[in-house]
Amino acid sequence: MTEILQSGVTPRGTHDRRQVQDGQELALSVDRLGVSYGGIRAVRDISLTVARGEIVTLIGANGAGKSSTLRGIMRLLRATGQVRVFGTQVDALEANQVAALGVALVPEGRGVFTGLSVLENLELGSYLKRERVGLQQRLARVLTLFPRLGERLTQDAGTLSGGEQQMLAIGRALMADPRMILLDEPSLGLSPKLVGEIFAAIRAIAADGMTILLVEQNTRLALETAQRAYVLATGEIVLTGNAAELRDDARIKEAYLGG
Repeated sequence: MTEILQSGVTPRGTHDRRQVQDGQELALSVDRLGVSYGGIRAVRDISLTVARGEIVTLIGANGAGKSSTLRGIMRLLRATGQVRVFGTQVDALEANQVAALGVALVPEGRGVFTGLSVLENLELGSYLKRERVGLQQRLARVLTLFPRLGERLTQDAGTLSGGEQQMLAIGRALMADPRMILLDEPSLGLSPKLVGEIFAAIRAIAADGMTILLVEQNTRLALETAQRAYVLATGEIVLTGNAAELRDDARIKEAYLGG
């Protein structure tokens, strides 16, 4: 990984502004974000940007700080630095206030309420937006995207397969009518077939104009899906750039794509 630090692409700790086109409005701006767990620095002063309608991915090995970055942005963890969401500084806000700005987190491990039905889980996603017409429209959209959920609305979420629970977690996020989704390891523990279905849905969501920040250990799939990428190692950004270019970069191939 030390060889990656010698990259000619934007180095650690900087905004990758030259990759964001002039005139694009930023959905997310992170400046020197730091996250610690009991004195251990999980994230070290990283900076990144995501433009409206863009898919950006964070890649890196286990323990690199990817999930901590998402949780710090969402204010689920105490963090230093500055975070702006659609132009609003969120450093002093609580997670529910960040959600109210139009940000939805799909957590690692899905986080569905196993004792509640599929429909009840989806309805919980709309707790900030309860108007009846809008709720029904969002529900119809989710069930079009994930027809399997429509077949299981009355089932307890705990009876679903791992892939179906991931669909439910993404659907629940969409029920909040967000402007940006933070996706944490959506392929984790899924069969290749289900991974393909989940990422087809992610691309469909993005095609509708959704802004997405994607954390994903499947580096090849992440770089095929995103427009830009940030590579994290031990809590620091060590490389950023265009996802297609990074996919063909020999250093990325050696470190993450098996040569």
